Amino acid sequence: MEDERGTTERVLTLLGLLQQRAVWTGPELADRLGVTPRTIRRDVERLRALGYPVQASNGVGGGYQLGPGHDMPPLLLDDEEAIATAVSLLAGAGSGEATLRALTKLDRVLPARLRHEVRALSGSIVAFDGSRAPIDPDVLMTLARACRDEVEAGFSYPSSGAVASRRVEPYRLVASGPRWYLLAFDLDRDDWRTFRVDKMTEVSARSWRFRPRAAPDAAAYVQENVASRVYRHQARFLVHAPASVVRAQIPASAAVVRSLGRSRCEVLSGAGDLDFLLMHVVLLGHSFEVIEPVELGERCRVLAERLLSAGVRRS
Repeated sequence: MEDERGTTERVLTLLGLLQQRAVWTGPELADRLGVTPRTIRRDVERLRALGYPVQASNGVGGGYQLGPGHDMPPLLLDDEEAIATAVSLLAGAGSGEATLRALTKLDRVLPARLRHEVRALSGSIVAFDGSRAPIDPDVLMTLARACRDEVEAGFSYPSSGAVASRRVEPYRLVASGPRWYLLAFDLDRDDWRTFRVDKMTEVSARSWRFRPRAAPDAAAYVQENVASRVYRHQARFLVHAPASVVRAQIPASAAVVRSLGRSRCEVLSGAGDLDFLLMHVVLLGHSFEVIEPVELGERCRVLAERLLSAGVRRS
């Protein structure tokens, strides 16, 4: 007879896999869970008995999937447990994408009567270290649902000294340090854009569904945008040190570091003043070369002469 705890954990893991991807074949699931395809069929029947609409199809491209257009069954926790779980996740909403994935799953199954209690309790949570940018959990959840459900989103956003309405196809939420960013396709500007979530107001998910476009790598795009594109000047350096060493010296929000082998890397960063940017690279303590812009090479010579002059003792 199967161990009841082991069976429960396996069935919950199976449910998590079905929520992560549109279609899984029986052999794929069996391999991931370390069981036979026959056990997978039994576990699928257990999920169906609990009310989860697991569909099965044969042939090329066939497999198991959660059926669309169905409400998920209520969360199998009592009210106090459900509220405690949701509030704990909201309290750590700045800790990364794993938290956000857990929140979106919880949102699908949390009974409606509990949502107002979760919102009220989340407002009583503060961070004493001040390192986390304040963010409305309702806004985060609205955007997460829009990304998940592939529906358009709208919000107001400051730009060039004014606040304008934006209409986007949301793609991914990305956590970077204390802030959350949304990578989305801006329908009015016909291009990909990065938005700081804490700057958004009047956020709403719309009913219009969209077909996902070919998208850039979300984390890489947001990092490059935050580290360089938002500044007046951008610069690239060849640094003679391993990428792992330089990444430990520079926050991810300040520069993009790309490995160029075991002992070299490329650093891409931005700033309002090129001299400021140059001095930061000097203080890393590694030999380096300016790749671009050309005028930064001239600034190197000017600053070098100034430093040499400052080091000469005059009688």
